[in-house]
Amino acid sequence: MHRVINYFKFLAHQLTGWHKASYWLFGFSLGAQVMTLVSNPFSLVSLITFIGTTLGVLCILAINQAKSVNGFLGVLSAMCFVYVGFAAKNYLSIGEQLVYMATLDLPVLLSPSWNQNMVSKIRSFTWRSTTVAVLATVVTYAISGFLIGALTNDPRPWIDAISFSISACAGVICFMRFKQQYLWWVASGIAQMILWAVSFRQGDATLAMFVNSSVYLMNDVLAFTISPWYNKKNQAAEAKKETAYFAQLDAVNQN
Repeated sequence: MHRVINYFKFLAHQLTGWHKASYWLFGFSLGAQVMTLVSNPFSLVSLITFIGTTLGVLCILAINQAKSVNGFLGVLSAMCFVYVGFAAKNYLSIGEQLVYMATLDLPVLLSPSWNQNMVSKIRSFTWRSTTVAVLATVVTYAISGFLIGALTNDPRPWIDAISFSISACAGVICFMRFKQQYLWWVASGIAQMILWAVSFRQGDATLAMFVNSSVYLMNDVLAFTISPWYNKKNQAAEAKKETAYFAQLDAVNQN
């Protein structure tokens, strides 16, 4: 029981100390999603979309701030988005969420080392890793687009494949702690906005998913200025805070 209490204290701690811009973006997102929810016909899909988008925005903001609470938030939001993707027949968006859970969420939940001093583990691409990442994205797009079009009734296989390939590779890049993940996340945000805009126009999704994708894109652009992944000053400050917190936690556990 003591460990469970400490874990939830840790999750609460991970939601504090963010840059003000991240809190403002979450407030904007929450307001936009509430307006979208109440201004459109209510349904189970719209409710689950609202829950998923709210948790999802918190998750990507946590990643932006190099906070490992994203694992807990990511699993919950992914479950919601799997349902929404299935309802919209955007089947690769389901695969996208499964990749997120495998690369961004479960490692955080299952590996204690992921929860400590994340900012000290940030690294940068070389020319070789850049080439591998680009080729992997292109190959994933070609294979996934062909397969999903041939094997399912996905009405938008190639648009779905663009979003899936970029997002899936971004998840892997984040898993490997490369800061260039945000180049992929920006491209992913644009691709997802296109996918959910087309899905909405064709009557297969709610507008909330498009709004959510636009918020994701704003967060990704914001990362280049305030995130510890790129901002050296914030990276050093975050490392100092995390070191002090875990030292205090170890002292409590020893007593």
